[in-house]
Amino acid sequence: MVVGTLLALPALAENDHAGTAAQANNPLANMTAFSLQNYYIGDINDSDETANQFWLRFATPFSLGDSRWLLRTSLPINSYPTAPGGHSETGLGDLNTFASYLFDTGSSKISFGIGPQVTAPTASEDTLGSEQWSAGLVNVLFNAESAKFQYGYLAGWQHSFAGDDDRENVNSATLQPFAYYQLGNGNYLRGAPIWSYNFENDNYSVPLGLGIGHIVRQGKTLYNFTFEPQFSVVEEGPAPDWQVVVGLSMQFLQ
Repeated sequence: MVVGTLLALPALAENDHAGTAAQANNPLANMTAFSLQNYYIGDINDSDETANQFWLRFATPFSLGDSRWLLRTSLPINSYPTAPGGHSETGLGDLNTFASYLFDTGSSKISFGIGPQVTAPTASEDTLGSEQWSAGLVNVLFNAESAKFQYGYLAGWQHSFAGDDDRENVNSATLQPFAYYQLGNGNYLRGAPIWSYNFENDNYSVPLGLGIGHIVRQGKTLYNFTFEPQFSVVEEGPAPDWQVVVGLSMQFLQ
């Protein structure tokens, strides 16, 4: 299905609008975007179990007075093993939303934002979410000064403030460093793993990834197809030994 779509859409031409390819992976891009991203977890350490996480994400810019913001909402569909050797539970996970204030960096090619985030306990089953309301901060940087190489990070922290007293409190941080190297004709190399640390139990996970992406444009819509295997470098507690990330992001150009 993806191959058929790629053949049907025109590849991003070298003389396309300047900076289009470089900005295609910018999480703070000044455009509405919708993305689908699937994490197939082939092996959870110490258990030999598999899992899956499918994300639906929507992002849109908005203004408050003279200030510029970006709102992003993410909802996972989780499929996790409930016990060693047991069946998997599948359903909705917890809904996360953040609003990032976009600073004026003095350059249209450098994006920097900070803002609040909140996670709501929307999981359809107890085992698929935290059963906690959590809030915290998000910080994002994206540097596209080079048309060849772009980089940045998305950092977040959140702490629970309400919810089920019988469940563990949430106090966790994540850091997603990302880098993209443009190969031309809409093709690029990518790495965008998510590192995590749980302050409640000192569990952590540090994967690394190297994948590919392909950008095509149809009218005012930019389609960004991604494929990235990721492997754990170090971890403590339940974490993926390896996983494969496949995604499609659609940016709606103005």
